[in-house]
Amino acid sequence: MVTSLNSNQNPIYAVSKDSNLNGVVRISSNGYYGTGSLLYGGMAVLTAAHLFTSENSSANIFFETSQSNKTVASSSIKIMPQYDIINGNNDLAIVWLSDIAPSDAQRYELFRSSEDIGSQFTSVGYGTKGIGSTGESNTGNSDISRLQVMNKFETDASVLKNLLGSSMTWTPQSNAILVADFDDGTYTHDALGRLINTTDFGYGYNEGMLAPGDSGGPALINGMLAGVASYVASLKYNEINPDIDSETNSSFGEVGFWHRVSNYQQWIDQTLREHYVNSPQTSQEVQKEIVEGAACTLTVNYFLVEVSGIRNNPNEWLSVKYTTRDGSAISNEDYIPTSGTLVIYPDENHVSIPVEIIGDNTAESDETFYLDIYEPVGATFPDNQIVLTAQRTILNDDGHLFV
Repeated sequence: MVTSLNSNQNPIYAVSKDSNLNGVVRISSNGYYGTGSLLYGGMAVLTAAHLFTSENSSANIFFETSQSNKTVASSSIKIMPQYDIINGNNDLAIVWLSDIAPSDAQRYELFRSSEDIGSQFTSVGYGTKGIGSTGESNTGNSDISRLQVMNKFETDASVLKNLLGSSMTWTPQSNAILVADFDDGTYTHDALGRLINTTDFGYGYNEGMLAPGDSGGPALINGMLAGVASYVASLKYNEINPDIDSETNSSFGEVGFWHRVSNYQQWIDQTLREHYVNSPQTSQEVQKEIVEGAACTLTVNYFLVEVSGIRNNPNEWLSVKYTTRDGSAISNEDYIPTSGTLVIYPDENHVSIPVEIIGDNTAESDETFYLDIYEPVGATFPDNQIVLTAQRTILNDDGHLFV
């Protein structure tokens, strides 16, 4: 990550191991390095397709959390079928983990709204370092750490292409790639302000830009995954050249491109769902009691949401919001809390919500927790209820607790 100031001397860019950014991981594959984000459910990481030579590639995923530094090998990789290496379109991949992720690593829900343009975001990555005035330092892997910077999405890449024409030698897909520039507080190096008249002078010392190794890393809006880092460009149009040094090196005046998660949410959601292991297909298959498991283990339990009746519009997306809630079981001790928006796509009539159960070796009573779903869109709950609640019981398997 290239920062406005020297990141080795300014702690504002550092990411602590116990922060909600600790679900951002480093990925290595066939000599290439990038960044990724642990997705909701804790089973897979979202990253960039261009990190892999094929779906037959293997990868290692490195976690840094307060509990542990842990490397997990991939079990499989899914590259988006429409990935276009020439134009940089559909540059997404999902990597499944062969072992459990640390229980304290943040799991990221998707930012599903189209209200991302104009929004401030946090970009996180393990890329090479540098300073905006001179660009990335090309130090290879000798000085790598997880950094965070701020920026703002100002436009869509296809809008930029329409305005700049042949000055952009590639053709971005419409509504699929978000764009931000690297500002130094001056009009001279305000790339998008000068090129397409979206004047914005940035976030001062907090501003930063992608560099090699940040590919696949997240752009987070309100803690949700809104963009996946893809590439950087130095753009000019006629006599307008905002790049401070006219080289593509992530310096002030350059432009970064992130794939727009809201545009790809159906592919992400349904690709994850295809890999859910033993998820229930009917209400009769739902497991309402779960054996806790030993310490340092995670067990996935599924809540099932079903649609009954006939949809008024068969092409409509249905959705509900959901959140887990403590009973006698305590979040982050007995289970990993989760919340977000569940989308039920037109070809689906039931969808599972995974929740991870944290094992231990402590003798204790059986414990319960709940999942609430609410605010349905495109459908109603039975008997006009406002909230539907399901309970789970975690069965102690460590002996009896006597009182």
